[in-house]
Amino acid sequence: MAKKIIGKKGEKKVIKANRPARADWKEGVKKKQVGVSDMTLLSQITNEAINENLMKRWLNQEIYTYIGHVLISVNPFKDLGIYSETVLESYKGKNLLEMPPHVFAIAEASYHHMNSYKENQCIIISGESGAGKTEAAKRIMQYIAAVSGGKSSSIQEIKDMVLATNPLLESFGCAKTLRNNNSSRHGKYLEIQFNDQGEPVGAVITNYLLEKNRVVGQIDNERNFHIFYQLTKAAPPEYQETFGLQGPESFLYTSRSGCLDVDDINDVTDFNETIKAMGVVGLQKTEQDEIFKMLSIILWLGNVIFVEDDNGNAAISDGDVANFIAYLMEVDGEALSKALTQRVMETQRGGRRGSVYEVPLNVTQANSVRNALAKSIYERLFEWIVTRVNKSLEARGVAQYMIGVLDIYGFEIFDDNNFEQLCINYVNEKLQQIFIELTLKAEQEEYVREQIHWTPIKFFNNKVVCELIEEKRPPGVFAALNDACATAHADSGAADNSFVQRLGFLSTNAHFESRGSKFLIRHYAGEVLYNIDGMTDKNKDSLLKDLLDLAASSTNQFISHTLFPERIDPNSKKRPPTAGDKIKASCNALVSKLMQCHPSYIRTIKPNDNRSSTEYDQKRVLHQVQYLGLCENIRVRRAGFAYRTTFEKFVERFYLLCPKTGYAGENIWNGDSVTGANEILRHNNIPADEWQMGTSKVFIRHPETIFALENLRDKYWHNMATRIQRAWRAHVRYKHECARKIQRFWRQNKYNIGYLQMRDYGNQILGGRKERRRFSLLSMRRFTGDYLDIKNGSGFSTMVRNAITFRSGEEVVFSMRGNTLVPRPMRSSVPSPRTFVLTNQSLHIVVATKNGKMVQMTDEKAISLSVINSASVSSMRDDWVVLHLDNSPDGDSILSCYFKTELLTHMLQQTNGRIKVNVNPQIQYAKKGGKSVTMKFVKDEKIKHDDVYKSHVVHVPTGEPANSQPFPSCPVKPRPVKQSAPRKAPGPRNPAAGRTSAPRPTPSQVAAPAAAPMAQHTTMASPMAGSQASRARAAPPAPAPVPVPAPAAPSPPQPAPGVPLFKAIYPFKSQEEGEIAFEKEDLLEIVEKDENGWWLARKDGKEGWVPSNYLEEYTPPRSSPPPPPPVARRAPPPPAASSQPSVASVASAIMPNGLGLGRANPSIRVPQGIPQQSSSNGGGGGGGSSLPPWKAELEARKAAAAHGSPSPTPAPRPVSNIGGAPVPAARRAPPAPAPKPMIPAKPSAGGKPSVPSRPGGVASTPRAPPRPGSAAPPNAAASLADAIRARRQQPAPTHHDDDDDEWQ
Repeated sequence: MAKKIIGKKGEKKVIKANRPARADWKEGVKKKQVGVSDMTLLSQITNEAINENLMKRWLNQEIYTYIGHVLISVNPFKDLGIYSETVLESYKGKNLLEMPPHVFAIAEASYHHMNSYKENQCIIISGESGAGKTEAAKRIMQYIAAVSGGKSSSIQEIKDMVLATNPLLESFGCAKTLRNNNSSRHGKYLEIQFNDQGEPVGAVITNYLLEKNRVVGQIDNERNFHIFYQLTKAAPPEYQETFGLQGPESFLYTSRSGCLDVDDINDVTDFNETIKAMGVVGLQKTEQDEIFKMLSIILWLGNVIFVEDDNGNAAISDGDVANFIAYLMEVDGEALSKALTQRVMETQRGGRRGSVYEVPLNVTQANSVRNALAKSIYERLFEWIVTRVNKSLEARGVAQYMIGVLDIYGFEIFDDNNFEQLCINYVNEKLQQIFIELTLKAEQEEYVREQIHWTPIKFFNNKVVCELIEEKRPPGVFAALNDACATAHADSGAADNSFVQRLGFLSTNAHFESRGSKFLIRHYAGEVLYNIDGMTDKNKDSLLKDLLDLAASSTNQFISHTLFPERIDPNSKKRPPTAGDKIKASCNALVSKLMQCHPSYIRTIKPNDNRSSTEYDQKRVLHQVQYLGLCENIRVRRAGFAYRTTFEKFVERFYLLCPKTGYAGENIWNGDSVTGANEILRHNNIPADEWQMGTSKVFIRHPETIFALENLRDKYWHNMATRIQRAWRAHVRYKHECARKIQRFWRQNKYNIGYLQMRDYGNQILGGRKERRRFSLLSMRRFTGDYLDIKNGSGFSTMVRNAITFRSGEEVVFSMRGNTLVPRPMRSSVPSPRTFVLTNQSLHIVVATKNGKMVQMTDEKAISLSVINSASVSSMRDDWVVLHLDNSPDGDSILSCYFKTELLTHMLQQTNGRIKVNVNPQIQYAKKGGKSVTMKFVKDEKIKHDDVYKSHVVHVPTGEPANSQPFPSCPVKPRPVKQSAPRKAPGPRNPAAGRTSAPRPTPSQVAAPAAAPMAQHTTMASPMAGSQASRARAAPPAPAPVPVPAPAAPSPPQPAPGVPLFKAIYPFKSQEEGEIAFEKEDLLEIVEKDENGWWLARKDGKEGWVPSNYLEEYTPPRSSPPPPPPVARRAPPPPAASSQPSVASVASAIMPNGLGLGRANPSIRVPQGIPQQSSSNGGGGGGGSSLPPWKAELEARKAAAAHGSPSPTPAPRPVSNIGGAPVPAARRAPPAPAPKPMIPAKPSAGGKPSVPSRPGGVASTPRAPPRPGSAAPPNAAASLADAIRARRQQPAPTHHDDDDDEWQ
């Protein structure tokens, strides 16, 4: 059934995929929540209720429980899988209330508090031996290393070293005891140092009270320190051979207790982990060798057996063992044996040195000396390892804050308790005192000092027990022990008896009781009976002078200088510190450190003494609940305030949450901090009973409130970050839009940049010395060079190309038609038409001759650029150029070319500016035979076009000033995509300024100006035509002839409101998905226009992409308006204007280019800038009409006679009906669609069918339809000839009116 429920929940999560996952590490098992996770919510606050709640949660595998911010941990004695990376990640950035109780939550709270409030932190882990303190400390370091950030190698190195200290110090400082397989036999306080960014930069480890007696002896079923078993089981062959290592059963120090193996400990694997940790913390191979040599010496010292000799003195039974130890220690063998079996004593008289005696030792005394040497070596080795690790963990940067983790052995109560248990329990008493001072006593005293309304809670203060042990006046236990050691130092038994006598002074203390050779102390955790036997000897903690001298004599520097650096001063009378003095001093220093930090507490509880994962000893746990003071802790927590801080810090932390204290992330509060704290709390609607204001601090009762304020603060920064991101994205979007505009402009103009540069170069050549032609100043004038398309053209271009014999590497750079001055015998020279082809090597002059009925092209003259010395032009606006040649028998060459400036520019470019250009009022040149002739130039306003040459005199009209600058580029209006209702036909675009009244135009007159741009768009083929078209639009419209009525044609289907309608002028077959196929004359609704040339269209309810150059805008004919309702009798409305195209429109469609030279010969390309004779003398029609007035009038009369209507009134500017589309002059082949752009499909609007994907390919404008019989050029704008060809081949105009500006 449980599986079904889990399955249903899993299915529910799949259905609601957007629901955030529950942040709980118990989500995977889906077990039912039992008990309460925070025991401040218990209905009854008793020790029994606390015990019952802990038991329920422990049996449900929930080992963590809160009392406010204090974590209670019950050892599960098995792996629950709750320390994985996934669980760790789930606690990042979460407060205590967001996640279930966990040791990771305490670590996160400490780390967050350090970063947020800039205070040092400490995490105090307390409890009995075997309750799980060491495991909790490791998990805290694991979490801090994972979340503390920092990607640099030094920070990662510190993290790795901090984590590596765990297996290293566990091997040397932990052992198997009756209650715990991995019991810490030393105290460790690890301080992790952080910089301002919360990144670890260093660490410091402080060691407390190593249980060195375990080295030489253990009780049954316990073990020595782990490192001895790891070394003897997994030592490499080199260590086995050099140090004589064997199995642990071969050494008395490891086999005496009878416990060599532990079920859940793998010594071989742990040894490899220890070696790896040594490498991580920076221990060199030589240092590791010395460490394992010292351990081998200790093991072999245990195998030194003493026997009694004939005199009853101690003697070494096996001298080989002693000699091997001397070999390892690098001392003399005799000196070692003497130090173990004899003692040197010195007498003093009156402060002077007396006699020196060598006193032999008995077996018991020799064993004590041997054990003292072994314990001293191990203790000093352990302290050196800690010092060496601290050296590697030195801060890599400036350490601002720190988090301390205290892992120290717990309270111990054994059957036989001695000096070690007294020291251990004393340290735990001091830690309990810290807990009481900070959580109970200090808190209540602070409430009184801050004048906070408070209900006092009674609790037991263990300060009296701490004073019983450590006080000097009156003397405590440690003081009495030191006095006994000082007065009876010769005999340990006598010193013990002296200690018993001095304990009599403590009998008046209620927490002390003397019982003969034992004494009882009532600790906070219970009563402990201590055995006095040997306690004074352990307190002395001094090494015999003989052993110190032996160590100093070693040739091994690690022994003589590193482990035993001190030297005894025989003249010093200062008593060395005892073990009690050392532990008291280090404990007080620890307490001072902890009191300067913000504490977090983890109270560990041991559920049973059998290390069982299923047994919960309620009596055993109840005793721990009582002495830990959990009940009092809950009472204080419920009655007190969870958070307090000074007014200044509160305002500094939360000024963002009130508009009066913060604006845009800045602190703007100028008042006092008390008022500022009040403003923040009231603005955020915190209930009045939830906080109180003290004299210097603000107090908040429940942690939920402070968590809510922290959440609001985080949201504020998130909102500010969102606003910054929004502004940044808008900036980036604008930047990208600008970049796209620049790219679009570049793509449209990159082919013309070189031509424009050439034009600027040509302007510099003239240098303001020659009058300019008007058309040379046009903004679109570009020096494109090969106007006749000699390189790739066909027809006439092919004939010219075939007539020239090009040399190797000769390339065409300029081609143009013009004239050359041809001499005649006995008569004056006359201009004769020629074709000029300029290459990078020569100037070819090609002449066309008639051979019968065939036109033949001949390369008349090829002038090498190297023989051209200079060129001369006049200062007027004529087109003549004289090329002065070196040593030419035919004399200089005289040319007439419209694009003379460009011709000179290309010549100078090909010769690197060698040719000099002269500008003179008259030109003197050499004729054939060397005769010098002067060409004169005369201004003659009667000349309307170009110039006239006759008898060495050129008549020229006045041109533009010599200092004229090219016209600026024509502005291009934006092209909005029009999706509104169909536009009504506009009225006259440019009415005359002086016009005061005019008759109301007919529908055809209204529609005529709208068609004018389309006609201009179609007929324009040169800069002159473009200029005339511009002037035509600016002229006032003339009245159009009255159209002849015609039968109304059936109206085509009307498009949807707001959707323009276009007609297909070529059939299109779709090639990819997302395109629409259509036939000629089909009508399509345009949904969206895109600049890349592909439009989104709808046909028969289906949407897809179509090429825009296959379509032309379709405007339906105006139908007759419906008759008005018969309310009043009124004459019927006149018939509507006919949709029949006007005569002028038909004529314009038949001859779209007028009489210009651009269409005179389809095989000969006429460049821009050549004036057209047909339009030079046009009447009022201007450049926008292609027919002269007389022709338009004649055509109109013929059309009127055909329809039986009177002749229309002649008009100077014929117009066409808006409904009549221009008819192309010649049938053109359907255009090849451009490569389809790679643009993602646009989302469809509501109620609109889904838009298919846009065709793939490079986003570019579709190329104009190709000219029949010719291939498309490789580049759309490679030359001006290509631009002219593309312009002529444009389909019916479908663009906006402002499109013409791009061609002007």
